[in-house]
Amino acid sequence: MEIRVLRYFLEVAREGNITRAAAYLHISQPTLSRQIKELEEELGKKLFVRSNYSVKLTEEGMLLRKRAEDILDMVDKTTEEFRALDEINGGDIRIGCAESDGIKYAARAAKSLHQRYPNIRCHIYSSGTEAVNERLDRGLLDFAVIVQEVDLSRYNYLRLPVQDAWGVLMRKDDPLARQTSVRIQDLLDKPLICSRQSLREEMVKWFGDVLEKLNLVATYDRMYNASILTREGLGYTIGFQNLVDTGADSVLCVRPLEPPLASPMYFIWKKYQVFTPVASLLLEELKCQIAREPAES
Repeated sequence: MEIRVLRYFLEVAREGNITRAAAYLHISQPTLSRQIKELEEELGKKLFVRSNYSVKLTEEGMLLRKRAEDILDMVDKTTEEFRALDEINGGDIRIGCAESDGIKYAARAAKSLHQRYPNIRCHIYSSGTEAVNERLDRGLLDFAVIVQEVDLSRYNYLRLPVQDAWGVLMRKDDPLARQTSVRIQDLLDKPLICSRQSLREEMVKWFGDVLEKLNLVATYDRMYNASILTREGLGYTIGFQNLVDTGADSVLCVRPLEPPLASPMYFIWKKYQVFTPVASLLLEELKCQIAREPAES
């Protein structure tokens, strides 16, 4: 199975049409059709259902698409790493980030490096902590910013000098917005929107035994999406306070939890990681930044 053919396969899957995919790849349609047919014969599975004007992935094709994307990500990353070994004036850094204000530290370090090495590029992968950790484990990321305790058997880390404080996002015209903070009893009869990860961790700690009694109307992975649900009146979103715009032009506001709840933030990388020169530079720059900034209690 050739890397080139996997790229052909992914382009056909994206376009849903062999003629358009061939035009994008600058090869003839018969050549592309033959390459896909040979790939199917090699795997012993049909990858596409064909009609007159389009092609759709079979279940086997969907599986190959996921695997091919991972393989090509790793191939491209490896190529970039070897290219970067010969020159420190450029290169790529890949950072995974759960939704957190902590990414600002990586951004500041990247800005400082970019001023010295303008050809450095940063690629940010945003998802939940579990998905970010999975990509880090598979070598698809150099670093990750997470908001849960670090597994010391798998990762090295820097603790970032701030914590993400939790609050309740609501409409400004809601009666609860008149309060300066929100307590557990204020939420017992309210429709709530919580992140899936928090329901296994932070919300368990904060709500305790009453967690099972909550009126949970939705869950989320992205705070921005949850904010739209709140804006449209579906419920109250519990999440980090500083991820959504609640300025004068917004219909939303956020109130802190009482008692307060905050999550520590960590910048992590795999143990025994072999860094590219530019990734090493970013880590050293971040260490310097953290040393200059006192930690929150």
